[in-house]
Amino acid sequence: MVKMPKSNVNELPSKGPDFEKITINLGYVDLGQIDLMVSEGFYSNRTDFIRTAIRNHLDRHADVVKRTVTRNTLDLGLRHYSREDLEKALASGEQLNIRVLGLLTIAPDVTAKLARATIASLTVLGALHASVEVKKALSERMK
Repeated sequence: MVKMPKSNVNELPSKGPDFEKITINLGYVDLGQIDLMVSEGFYSNRTDFIRTAIRNHLDRHADVVKRTVTRNTLDLGLRHYSREDLEKALASGEQLNIRVLGLLTIAPDVTAKLARATIASLTVLGALHASVEVKKALSERMK
């Protein structure tokens, strides 16, 4: 057996999904038309069709989205708050008004007490990934 030397490489934490699952209800005719487009080879499956339709619709309204993001001063995309970020805010006496369009993650080691002490308001248009305790602690501050 060959002994391998210890590596200086640190393992990265596992990455979460880049998507959020949703469920929709469709009428039989709409579903049949989607299945027809899939069977004719225009799309690889129902999900591919629906994703493409949503992206096309969002592209058509991109100007409205950009204006709204600017007007509401939203962070667009992915926003992560670590325990260190919130501890710095606490040390400086800063109250955060977090507004995100996309995905907001709050690190798993953030306590409910720290979140309550530093986050004054929270608006997420998209998805929030945080511990159950943090979500509960901030529930009254979510818009």
